[in-house]
Amino acid sequence: MNSPKTSLAVLFVDVSDSTKIYEALGDTAAFVAVRGCIDLLQEITKSFDGRVVKTIGDGVMCVFPKADAAAMAASEMQMKIAHQKNTSGTKLMIRAGFFYGPVIEDGDDVFGDSVNVAARMAGLALSGQVITSGETVALLSPHLRKFTRRLDALPVKGKAEEVEVCELMWQIGSDHTVMPTRHASGTSGKVLLHVTYRGVTVTLKGEATFGRDTGNTVVVMDPTASRLHARVELRGGKFTLIDQSSYGTFVTIAGVSEIRLRREEMILHDSGIIAFGHSSRDTDDDVVEFRCE
Repeated sequence: MNSPKTSLAVLFVDVSDSTKIYEALGDTAAFVAVRGCIDLLQEITKSFDGRVVKTIGDGVMCVFPKADAAAMAASEMQMKIAHQKNTSGTKLMIRAGFFYGPVIEDGDDVFGDSVNVAARMAGLALSGQVITSGETVALLSPHLRKFTRRLDALPVKGKAEEVEVCELMWQIGSDHTVMPTRHASGTSGKVLLHVTYRGVTVTLKGEATFGRDTGNTVVVMDPTASRLHARVELRGGKFTLIDQSSYGTFVTIAGVSEIRLRREEMILHDSGIIAFGHSSRDTDDDVVEFRCE
């Protein structure tokens, strides 16, 4: 007799580079650190009406009744891990992927194509990322869809057509913004942005521009930068960075993987690095350091 199908959001979350963590801390300390992370992921799953199906290695597989719940749980997980106090000397990070679709429930376990696609999304994620499909994004509430961006279309095993891959911009959902998680707070009201380029610090209180042209607020001498590369705007007490370049703007928020903006925008929070036309890993010279206050 066939088990009945139901539709669920399947979320996979893994501790990134767990092998390196064990090498750095030793087996006992690493096990305690990773186990604490897994316990936190399980608590957050339950708080968003989800269910942990199983733990897999250094990660969890869980299911939620709606795509919104999976998205908010994944965002909460990333935020909690990113802001966790680090007492071991090694920063733990996670990667996550989810997909909403029909599954077969057999006891406590779930099976089917949707599970495979969700696992594939998690496999594509980098440390600090939450990845999902365009199909799942279309099922999110309008407010949550605003916090996603399309990355690429990639082949997925078992799928005849390529799957549109999207990122959930959870880092826009810190307590400085309006990303809806169960523990999010209101606007911070802080309106200063300090940017440092080649030893010179400028404090911004409103709109500013970055680029090679001498008319910009911050004149960037990197040859890969466009004449008018990017700008920041103050919107409702938050600074938004908008890319206007040919090759993209690369942003690293403290504790989060680097993000590439291409004619896109994101809200800046905490502190980090902005690189123009190339990754900040390529050079330490031509980057802007920023700090929100």
